[in-house]
Order: sequence, then C-alpha cells, then structure tokens
Amino acid sequence: MCRMLTFSVLVAVMLLSACQDKTPEATRQVQIASQQLVPGDSELAAIYQRSCRSCHTIAATGAPLSGDSVAWAPRMQRGMPAMIDSVINGAGGMPPLGMCMDCSEEQFEALIRFMAGG
Repeated sequence: MCRMLTFSVLVAVMLLSACQDKTPEATRQVQIASQQLVPGDSELAAIYQRSCRSCHTIAATGAPLSGDSVAWAPRMQRGMPAMIDSVINGAGGMPPLGMCMDCSEEQFEALIRFMAGG
C-alpha cells in the first residue's frame, strides 16, 4: 500500500512538472511586449485583432512574434513579394490568407511591416 501511495505521488509530481511553463524568460518578455502592440490605423488594428494577433503574440505557436525584429529579419530579407506570397499561400502553420479572406495585398504588406517592427 505504501509503495502504491509513493508511486502515485511520484506520478502526480511528474505530471505537474510537465505542465510548468518552459518558455525562456527572454522569450516570455518578447511575448509580453508583443501582446501590447496594436497598429495605429483603426482598420488595420481590427484586421490584426481578428486575423493575426492570436498567433503572432504567443511564442508557443512558432509564429514570429509581433515586434520581434530579430525573428522577422530573415523573413524580411526574402523581400516583400515573397512575404506576401507566404501569406496568400500559407506558410508553416499559417493558413492561406493568414485568416483574412478579405484583405488586400496592401493590407497584408502593412500588417507584415507592423508585425516585423517596421
């Protein structure tokens, strides 16, 4: 009986430790900062809120965080046409059109520039 109780406690401790946030502090700070950003243009802000924010402010999604110019730099080096193509066709875990079915290429470009910190 004592062994079973010890085993049960050990399993519970292991399960609880697996649930702890393992995000490095630097990443956590960038994530917190990204969650505070909102485009200045109200129309762009509305699009960002409904289509981009849910992935580009959560480090665990793997999407580059809004405002993290270091994460965006290699992507931006590909050029804006390639970036817009990635949004239109989808890239990685991002669905085609980045969840904005009614966005224009100009809006995509403005959103990319905002998220990339530029």
